Amino acid sequence: MRYAATIGMFDGVHRGHRFVLTQLVEHARQRGLLPMAITFDRSPRQEQVLTPLTEKLRLIRQCGVERVEVLPFTAELKSLSACLFMERVLRDRLGVTLLLTGFDNRFGHRPDTAVDGRDEGFEDYVGYGRQIGIDVVGLPPEGSVSSSLIRQLLSEGHVAEAADCLGHRYTIGGRVAHGEHIGTGLGFPTANLVADDQRQLIPASGAYAVTAETRGGTFAAMMNIGTRPTFGGRSTTLEVNLLHHSEDLYDQPLTVAFVSRLREERRFDSAEALVCQLRQDAAAAEAVLRDHTE
Repeated sequence: MRYAATIGMFDGVHRGHRFVLTQLVEHARQRGLLPMAITFDRSPRQEQVLTPLTEKLRLIRQCGVERVEVLPFTAELKSLSACLFMERVLRDRLGVTLLLTGFDNRFGHRPDTAVDGRDEGFEDYVGYGRQIGIDVVGLPPEGSVSSSLIRQLLSEGHVAEAADCLGHRYTIGGRVAHGEHIGTGLGFPTANLVADDQRQLIPASGAYAVTAETRGGTFAAMMNIGTRPTFGGRSTTLEVNLLHHSEDLYDQPLTVAFVSRLREERRFDSAEALVCQLRQDAAAAEAVLRDHTE
C-alpha cells in the first residue's frame, strides 16, 4: 500500500485541521494513493487536550481519511532527526510516498550541536524527500483557528465561540458517579460526571446550557462546573441536570455538548436563594437550547 500522509496532533479536529484533512483526501485521490493522518498518543508539551484519543480518531475518519496512525511519543521517536523520521518511519514503516505539510510546520529532533542558527523547515523536508523518495507538498495557510485559541476560549467560558472555531460543539464524555446528592435535596437532581480522560480541558467554572447524551437518547440539560461555594466545596465537580429525564444514570456513560454559558459560578447566601437561581438557569437553558434546535 502507498499512502499520502500529513502529520499533526489534530487536537480538537477544528476547522483548520479539517481543511488539511480534506486537502489530504483530495491529493491522495488525484495520485491514486490512500490517505493517512499521522498523530501521536500524547502531546510533547504535556498540555490539556481538547479531544481524547478515541474521539479524535473518530473525527479524523469523519473527514474521509481511511487510515489514522497513532505513534507513541517515545524517547526513541523524539530523538529522530527529521530526515531519519521521514526515512525510517514515514517511508519504511508506513509506506508514505507523498507528505503534505504546512510551510511553517516543524517536526524531528534538532541536535544541540547544530550551530548554524537556522531551524529546519519546509525546504529541508523537500530536500530530504528527494533523497529518500517522498514527494513533499506544501499546504496553504489554514486560517486563524488554532487549538491554542480554542483552549483560551474554553478557559474563559466562551463555549459558543469555541464551537464556531471547532466546527462542532465542545464535548466531554465520561461516566456518572455518586456524588453528595446535594442537587437531589434541592429538587434538582444531578448526574456527577467523571471525565474519561482526566487530561481533557474543562471549561471555566459556571452554569451552562448543554445537551446530554445517554443510552436513552439526547436530552436538554444544564450543567454546573465548579466547587459548589454555597456549601463550602473545594474540589471541582461536573454536575449535569437533565431537564426532562429522571431515570437512574449511575455508572452509565454520559456525554455533554456545550451550547452556551449562562452565568459565572457564585456563592449564594442560602439554599433557597440558590434554588431560585437554579429555576432561572433551567428556564434560560431551555430557551437557549430551543433556539439552537429550531
